[in-house]
Amino acid sequence: MMAVTRIALLFLLALLLSCGDSTSRSVDIAIEHVTLVDAINPIRENQTVLIDDGRIVAIVSSDTKERVSAQTTVDGSGQTLIPGLWDFHVHFTFDTRFTDAMAGLFLYHGVTNVRDTGGLLKDLLPVVDTLRTQGDNAPSIWYSGPLLDGADVVYDGVNFPGLGIANPTPEAARANIAKIHAAGASFLKIYEMVSPEVFAAIVDEARLRNLPIDGHVPLSMRARDVAPQVQSLEHLRNYEMDCVSDPEIWLAARQQQLANTANEPGNVLRTRLHELQRLTAISNEDPEVCAGLTKALKATITVPTLRMNSMDLHIPFMRGDFDRAMQLIPPSVQQEWEAARTALLASEELVDTTFAEWSLRRTGELHAAGVPIAAGTDTPIGWSIPGYSLHTELEQYVEVGMTPLEALRSATVAPAEYFGLEDEMGQLKVGFIADAVLLTGNPLENIIDTRRVQAVINRGALLTRAQLDSLITER
Repeated sequence: MMAVTRIALLFLLALLLSCGDSTSRSVDIAIEHVTLVDAINPIRENQTVLIDDGRIVAIVSSDTKERVSAQTTVDGSGQTLIPGLWDFHVHFTFDTRFTDAMAGLFLYHGVTNVRDTGGLLKDLLPVVDTLRTQGDNAPSIWYSGPLLDGADVVYDGVNFPGLGIANPTPEAARANIAKIHAAGASFLKIYEMVSPEVFAAIVDEARLRNLPIDGHVPLSMRARDVAPQVQSLEHLRNYEMDCVSDPEIWLAARQQQLANTANEPGNVLRTRLHELQRLTAISNEDPEVCAGLTKALKATITVPTLRMNSMDLHIPFMRGDFDRAMQLIPPSVQQEWEAARTALLASEELVDTTFAEWSLRRTGELHAAGVPIAAGTDTPIGWSIPGYSLHTELEQYVEVGMTPLEALRSATVAPAEYFGLEDEMGQLKVGFIADAVLLTGNPLENIIDTRRVQAVINRGALLTRAQLDSLITER
């Protein structure tokens, strides 16, 4: 009786296995025979990635005999799949001529997520609504709302574009943050003119509301005191002023000027302080003091916007591919940039490259020391073309010492970590959101291959090269 039972069980098992072979898995997308590259997992060749309902549901060898029924099958032979890219520093409302074109430009260049780091809510919220209405045809957006500036506002809408709001007191800052949080902001942005008291209030309020903080180092503070209290810092801004042998003297001089007894506009006062101390600080750098700052910066993410900081050395419009990229931007901006380029090329004025050289060197030093770095461009500021310029940023990271894989990490894993989303974004992994870019070539062999976008998977939706092209031509 026992032997018969065993035979019956074996027969039943064989029957179940046979049934399993005759059925097939049904998914939305199957990408076959592709090489997978991300910053966490080993390189995986000849893989099939199955995507369903916006997530990666399986990754298997393309030689497997499992049958898959996919609504769309993509042949990835000879191609590389990487996670969708982030631009971690953008401004949708800085130049309204760009605003409507930016979503399509980002996806066209493989950018599936963006972090907007400053815009007035009245201007930004309609943009957010539009992007979310566009669904698969727009990147996901994460936004801070307005720059939280001090009593004096740099981006005040009068002298500079309106991106910031005044926070003259801690109480005002808390009230403003309540409105920003209620409007759905996913992080806060501290700006350069805030006082130490207002800075402390913003940090406290952010912790109460579980909001990450981004920012510039306030001119009223030292970078090493700011870094441990925020989750990211931009542009290497004001780092150099904390690398001199007597930084407290330099700080006291700035604080005296920040009293602004002459009632200068915020942008004028900030520019004057930069001109007063930036280059002088670089020429008076104390390596020992700077090492202390570097150690403090390990507590936060640095977003160097290196392609912008180094423009005096790496002139954007001198790149061989810049003219083609410029053909994709709004015509009014294109005409303005062409005129500006003509004027710059005709100018005989000498250009001081001190800050550009320092930015390249300092970014390399920070990376070598283990400071986390994320890729952002400040687009559309400073000759930055949405999407296109992110690839320039990655190329410059490799120039200063990153491996291509480390550069890729800065535009995939690091942004996800900032928002605490590293368990569902930034990798090609089962269960993760299906944001990915299909490339011709392999960026680990040459980082420039991140530009060779053949298709984009945006939250599980496939955008072919033809569809990406249409996002540009139909805007």
